[in-house]
Amino acid sequence: MYRQLSTMKLLIAFAFSLSLSLSIFGIKQDSYLIEDCVNQKYTHNSCEKVFCEPWQKCVRGACVCKLPYQCPKNGTMVCSSDRMKFPNYCSQKSFECRHRRSKFVHRGICNEQESFHIFLDSGNASFEGSGFKPSEGMVQVKVNQFQKTFLCGHGWTINEANVACRDLGFPAGAVSTEAVVPSNLSSECITATCRGIEMTLAECALTRLNQTSLPLAKVVCHQSNRECFPGEFLCVNRKCIPSEKTCDGIDDCGDLSDEVCCRACRAGSFHCHSDVCIPESYRCNNEKDCLTGEDESRRFCDTRPKGREIEVTKEAEQSMDEERRKFKTFLPQLHCGILNRTVTRRKRILGGFTAEKDEFPWQVAIRSETQKVSCGGVYIGGCWILTAAHCVRSSRRHLYRIWTGMLNTVEMNTGIDTFLLDDIIVHENYNSKTYENDIALLKLTPKNTNPPCTPPGSVPVCIPWSKYMFKGGSKCKVSGFGLAEGFTKQFALKWGRISIMENCSDIYKGRYFEGMECAGTYDGSVDSCKGDSGGPLVCFDADNVGYLWGIVSWGENCGERGHPGVYTKVANYFSWISHHTKLNFLP
Repeated sequence: MYRQLSTMKLLIAFAFSLSLSLSIFGIKQDSYLIEDCVNQKYTHNSCEKVFCEPWQKCVRGACVCKLPYQCPKNGTMVCSSDRMKFPNYCSQKSFECRHRRSKFVHRGICNEQESFHIFLDSGNASFEGSGFKPSEGMVQVKVNQFQKTFLCGHGWTINEANVACRDLGFPAGAVSTEAVVPSNLSSECITATCRGIEMTLAECALTRLNQTSLPLAKVVCHQSNRECFPGEFLCVNRKCIPSEKTCDGIDDCGDLSDEVCCRACRAGSFHCHSDVCIPESYRCNNEKDCLTGEDESRRFCDTRPKGREIEVTKEAEQSMDEERRKFKTFLPQLHCGILNRTVTRRKRILGGFTAEKDEFPWQVAIRSETQKVSCGGVYIGGCWILTAAHCVRSSRRHLYRIWTGMLNTVEMNTGIDTFLLDDIIVHENYNSKTYENDIALLKLTPKNTNPPCTPPGSVPVCIPWSKYMFKGGSKCKVSGFGLAEGFTKQFALKWGRISIMENCSDIYKGRYFEGMECAGTYDGSVDSCKGDSGGPLVCFDADNVGYLWGIVSWGENCGERGHPGVYTKVANYFSWISHHTKLNFLP
């Protein structure tokens, strides 16, 4: 029987195996690309999929340019192509990002001796002075007062080719690249090593080599769109690449659109939980490239070849990539979702696990006008609590009490605090009949303490900004004061492990909408029930940082096989939450 979630519960049991979960959740293995994801046209500027650069910020799922003054103040002065000086690399990249000019030239004080220019040797002297801009040829650079020098073909990849073409004025980067042996060999060439995100080769690691037989770098830059042939992938920037080059960790498109919608990755690359493929060399390089940090987790890094860190660090010192990475450490850090205690293993209690002190420091209880705990809630920072919309009524704001630090609704423990409510913000599109947009914000009334709204011992849970951070099969924790097995009343805060499910549109046909998420177990032995509404479903990243993935919303009976609980998917409401609270939830 369908019923609202203010009648949902917490029942606890062992979760089933991951291999069984994958088959139940319907994860396909017959193709690398996920079609529905590809249709969303994600790129390197989609912060639902990747981290923004230090000179960008994430706004409504897109990385947009910061203002230069919003960059960290640390760093070394840099000079741009139009002789503008900036206090650091981040500020210059921010200006470049906003104005599409003033490219980076070098680190240090601007002077006439420091310059960087790039050319294409098309092998056709008749074009010189005609205004024609060749799109194909061998790459040359002129650094400072040196003569034009060819780029070495050794180590020349699509990363370097994309940067070279962007530097030459072809925004979509390169179509192809190769190493060729010219008829007239030069006495030297310059090797370039780029990450692929740079706008000019001057930002890459450049090394001058004496040579007599090394091949030279040649590119074909993308300058016109065409229909893709069968067996080709259409990049978001309208470039066509061979389908076998998708999901290999290499940004062949130049906008990353070939790597951000991958069910699996080809050999030599690493698969992030958000379905992004990154190069194997990015794994364990002391920089998080996956949204939930699994590329830097001990689980994967223990198998990393010894000595690699030294190699990566040495290369980074020669380019601006080290500066980019350094600026990321200067950005404000999140202080949420981290437990302030070590949770020890303990004997399993029939009907679930009983929470211990500080184990769920974001859990709150909402006491209604009946003087009973009717719903749960989640502390998200500042003076703000998140809960389900069906738990509260704005007209009864003065009757509610928020209890923090509570472990038992009958036996009062130490560390409990009580708050009145200053405001209730129910989502403007909440539908009480369908439970669409079942989410509400509660603003605590400040106290004469510093800070005025931070409950003693409470830790805010992190708010996920991307709906791709966790997916089907991810194991999370749900907690609450709701009913136990047999719909018997319980007084202690209980919790259990459940898995995210992806087949709920089939289970709840016509009742499952955008902004909802299913979670439970195959046999229904772990579920939420009456009294758990508004409480947290928390998923943890590779560093064990907790993100509020769902808010207990509704379900069909409690603990019924084949009918998992339905939760409000918090990531879908990131902008709404940020707008009303004015809190910064981004890394």
